[in-house]
Amino acid sequence: MREAGIAIDRHRVAYAVAVLVVIAVGLTTRLPLVHWPPMVGKYAGAVLWGAMVYFIVRLGRPAAQMAVSTAIALVLSALVEFSQLWHPDWLDDVRRTTIGVLLLGRYFAWMDIAAYALGVGFAVATDALVKKLTHFPQPH
Repeated sequence: MREAGIAIDRHRVAYAVAVLVVIAVGLTTRLPLVHWPPMVGKYAGAVLWGAMVYFIVRLGRPAAQMAVSTAIALVLSALVEFSQLWHPDWLDDVRRTTIGVLLLGRYFAWMDIAAYALGVGFAVATDALVKKLTHFPQPH
């Protein structure tokens, strides 16, 4: 049983690092000093946001099946995007803050959902590849 706990801890550290790396790269898409091409600047952040959601889901439940984590990340990403159709004053106040707009966005766009799905897909592929190359024991 101790080995399963160590495996989960290793996975959590790996997912926490992945979350931090994705956030750091994602923030560069919003920096005025970094001159990303317009399409990259617009959608790279959304792709990375989807990847971040997947890694956060995995961080919370590293022993979950990847398919379950993928489905949860896709649903959460879409729910946040659909929440942009709802505009109570208190939520719009949150969205006017830097952290609020980064986490929740402001305006609904179908293309953002597609970008989130692409990001989740990249994260799943990366997760599977890292597991294959590192031979991390699966937590039970």
